[in-house]
Amino acid sequence: MSNRIVVDPITRIEGHLRIEADIQDGKVVDAYSSGTMVRLIERILQGRDPRDAWAFVGRVCGVCTTVHSLASCRSVEDALNIVIPPNAEIVRNLMFCAQYMHDHVVHFYHLHALDWVDVVNALQADPKATSELAQSISNWPKSSTGYFSDLQKRIKGFVESGQLGIFTNGYWGHPAYKLPPEVNLIGLAHYLEALEWQKEMVKVHAIFGGKNPHPNYLVGGMACSIGLDDVSAINAERLSYVGRLFEEGKRFVEQVYIPDLLAIASFYKDWGAIGGGLGNYLVYGDLPTNGYNDPSSFLIPSGAILNKDISQVYDVDLREDAQVQEFVSRSWYEYADGDNAGLHPWKGETKLNYTGPKPPYEHLNVEEKYSYLKTPRWKGNAMEVGPLARMLVGYARGREDFKEVVDGALAKLDVPVTALFSTLGRTAARGLETQLIANWAMDFYEQLLTNIRNGDTRMADTSKFNPERWETSAQGVGHTEAPRGALAHWCVIKDQKLENYQLVVPTTWNASPRDPEGKMSAYESSLMDNTPIADPEQPLEILRTVHSFDPCMACAVHLYDEEGKQVNRVKVL
Repeated sequence: MSNRIVVDPITRIEGHLRIEADIQDGKVVDAYSSGTMVRLIERILQGRDPRDAWAFVGRVCGVCTTVHSLASCRSVEDALNIVIPPNAEIVRNLMFCAQYMHDHVVHFYHLHALDWVDVVNALQADPKATSELAQSISNWPKSSTGYFSDLQKRIKGFVESGQLGIFTNGYWGHPAYKLPPEVNLIGLAHYLEALEWQKEMVKVHAIFGGKNPHPNYLVGGMACSIGLDDVSAINAERLSYVGRLFEEGKRFVEQVYIPDLLAIASFYKDWGAIGGGLGNYLVYGDLPTNGYNDPSSFLIPSGAILNKDISQVYDVDLREDAQVQEFVSRSWYEYADGDNAGLHPWKGETKLNYTGPKPPYEHLNVEEKYSYLKTPRWKGNAMEVGPLARMLVGYARGREDFKEVVDGALAKLDVPVTALFSTLGRTAARGLETQLIANWAMDFYEQLLTNIRNGDTRMADTSKFNPERWETSAQGVGHTEAPRGALAHWCVIKDQKLENYQLVVPTTWNASPRDPEGKMSAYESSLMDNTPIADPEQPLEILRTVHSFDPCMACAVHLYDEEGKQVNRVKVL
């Protein structure tokens, strides 16, 4: 007989997520994922100027802080047939790379590492042995015996005082923790160092976009100008600073993040056979090197993989009606023509139909509607999006840069390629991707400098900024690869205003409820894939797999209506 456990809220994520899982004989035998907050940003945008949409959608979330504005600008540019200047494309790419480097490092250390690292166990570490181990895997300078000894004393003081601060309420001592004390101490040290580092990396956004979070964008290019001697523009000093930030970021990724990732993964190889789930992967692609309208130039290639078959990659077309559809049969929304129908986002509807129990509730009514997330499908298939999908598609496309980092990591860990289809593979893919991004960022930076040296300082094309030049009606789609996965915005413009606007975001793909045929999405399916539960009162293993996706519920759910009135309040239980 199974026993249902509830994890609500899932912490160390953005937004509110509830997981219910049925446990039998120490394993998950059924699982349900519920987004428990509602957004309705689509309703807010109706009737607004399309050129302003980027500023609204950028506020959906403060974590993936640039990606919605980027997708929005691209969507409107697609509808209005605007091609932005090369420098603007490069600056967008640089902001993209800075976001990835920041987001992936923060996820590994501050949102996911404590699923693998036992903070209290680090008190048992020998600082000298820790120093020797750290120096054997990396050239990172902060690795002396005294450094680790001082850190250990600080943590011991927290523990003895009963005030663990940011480490309070962890499942310390859980039998699923496997790291030696010295590795735990290294992980803890770098957790704290990453807190300091991350605030520097985002300065790239402040330089090009004016601030972080929510940097400024512009339909037609970027809202900044280049003037090497102009104190109010992107001048020589600021360009030099950007280069230094990327160099320091690359060093942190290569000397801290990747060595820690491989060291920790080496003790958890069994998780290379846990949490894989669907085996279907979807990527839209990004980082254009010859303009956004040339997908063949993308450094992150697009494609879809089905049933873990990396011998075949399918092409993706976001304009085709039958490729991307959203369903609401298990979601707290309704469609005019019936809830079992699937709608392409250009025809999408966002109308609430909450029929579930009021929180707090003991259990969701999982036979009916149970989430504020819609359920997207690609050609009828549930798909996983995110770093693992991107690395698999790049690998399957035969890209040598992808194959080099993937095969190198597999060799160091001495695991087969099938280990990628797992919770461990998902976590490792994020780090390997960051290696690629850090190198590409330096290339984009040099390209920008070369263009400027050659006299090209153009940053925007506003020739179509006058609405009188627009067609009476138009529609566009803009996509990107958010750190958490494939993201696209679809807009419909009529009489110079937004008639419809729909976002299908990464966590909607991954965390959505079942579809009309009862098929699970990525979270639910992954929890069903060999997930062990040593202690139902401390479901650490569930957190490991769910956190490996890096949930962002604020983006995924569809708190206020178009008049600014509060629609729903969710109490954290």
